[in-house]
Amino acid sequence: MTQALRLGVLTPSSNTALEPLTSALAAALPGASAHFSRFRVTEIALDAAALGQFDDSKILAAAELLADAKVDVIGWSGTSSGWLGFDRDRQLVERIRERTGIPATTAVLALNELLALRQVKRLALVTPYTRDVQERIVANYRAIGIEVVAERHLGIRVNHDFAGVTPPTLRELMAEVARAQPQAITTFCTNLHAAQLAPEIERAHGVPLLDTVSTTVWGMVRAAGGSPAGITGWGELFQWT
Repeated sequence: MTQALRLGVLTPSSNTALEPLTSALAAALPGASAHFSRFRVTEIALDAAALGQFDDSKILAAAELLADAKVDVIGWSGTSSGWLGFDRDRQLVERIRERTGIPATTAVLALNELLALRQVKRLALVTPYTRDVQERIVANYRAIGIEVVAERHLGIRVNHDFAGVTPPTLRELMAEVARAQPQAITTFCTNLHAAQLAPEIERAHGVPLLDTVSTTVWGMVRAAGGSPAGITGWGELFQWT
């Protein structure tokens, strides 16, 4: 792709990982650039205050700011529908399209599309989240016929702290879940520094890594009518069509 492609990305306010990673991914695709709009997210939990952070009205306001930049697509680079239910993201993208006239997708919808493309039924899950959030994610995947055959979580609640999880820790967690022989591993949180580890993990374990920062970019490029295959060096998912 050589024509200009503006990727508009909705970002949790306390996230420090996804913007540099998304910008690097966009830079790998000729003509692409990434543009960001934030809304307040500071913790991940199942209490009313934490769940209320993902009220559509706040997300739509951030999407309208991206529309001012005339982006070609809007992507919610967050994993909240993993515990809120996948229908939340389906409804969100429709509301973004209605409000802005711009195609939209999300990290989780793109991940689920990738899982369907490769008929993945055995998934390994790595997150920084608390046990109750993790259990909700596992249950939501079970409901669509995908078994989480191995999972690791770190019990962290504060969103800003997710970015402090080191690559060696992530490598160790992924090595542990790989022993269950999943068809894919997902690092399910867009404030982890995991996307760049995909080639290494795939060589070491023979299992594709579907990081949710990467799935957002994959989904946005496709929703904008482009091909993500031009993104190389970030894992095999970008060659999946």
